Amino acid sequence: MPAPGEPRVEYRIEDLAHHSGATVRTIRAYQDRGLLPRPERRGRSNVYGDAHLARLRQIADLLDRGYTLASIKELLEAWDAGRGLGGVLGLVAEVDGPWTDEKADRITRAELIEAFGGVPDLAAVADAVALGVLEPLPGNDDEFLVPSPQELAVAAELHAAGVPLSAISGHLRELRGQVEHIAARFLEFTNEYVFARYLGDHPPTEADAAEAASLIRRLRPLAQKSVDAELARAMRMLATRNLRRHLVAEEPLRPGDEPEYVGLPADTMRAVQELVGRENAAAFIAAATEREVQSRTLDTLASNHSKK
Repeated sequence: MPAPGEPRVEYRIEDLAHHSGATVRTIRAYQDRGLLPRPERRGRSNVYGDAHLARLRQIADLLDRGYTLASIKELLEAWDAGRGLGGVLGLVAEVDGPWTDEKADRITRAELIEAFGGVPDLAAVADAVALGVLEPLPGNDDEFLVPSPQELAVAAELHAAGVPLSAISGHLRELRGQVEHIAARFLEFTNEYVFARYLGDHPPTEADAAEAASLIRRLRPLAQKSVDAELARAMRMLATRNLRRHLVAEEPLRPGDEPEYVGLPADTMRAVQELVGRENAAAFIAAATEREVQSRTLDTLASNHSKK
């Protein structure tokens, strides 16, 4: 808002679009939906002010945070009614914030080459950028941002142990799909039993949003702790079993101990990748197979019961 005595800033719709980053068509659509106040009519022209510009920036920010236009309208109506958005935006900031204490770092191209054996590999760098392991810095071709230095260090250790970079990238893609499946299940679990009372069909109250944000801070480490504990248990069990097989030659392999790889038609794989993305394809196929097996088991049990 202009200070007392300062002239009021006014915009034509084209100027408002330029300053806000929205298109003229979008601004008119927001007006029709009730998201944006009507402009002041002056003769044959519509005049907009700083309040319109601020509202457009609010809408853009909420869209970036994943809100729908319908939800944004309810939030803005709550704001206009004096209930405020502080608690809600605090909740959004808590979810959007970092979920790890790890700090991003930078690495030069020369340091990257040295860390991976001293031989430049443009294809591997491009693959790392596509996966988000490296992020290019605008205007600087000789340095990268490293969102997770631990992840890059693991890749360097695996490569030093003899694992090809292409295999490391493929493993990371598969791992991500499986971890995202675990994260989705954890979110479903906590939403059902913890957050359902705060996050219903309508925007939460200030008090509910503040309490939900506090719960997120408390529960945030639980997913990682659970996965760490289960991964440690599984690694010990499987690594011990694997070592025993190599050391005890007379111990026969039990059927089902080794994973089996099944070839799928290319058209099927393309359809799955278009549906869930390449990185989630393996987890989707595994989950779909498991669900089909469970479904058939239930059908068999029900059929057996009905015959008694």
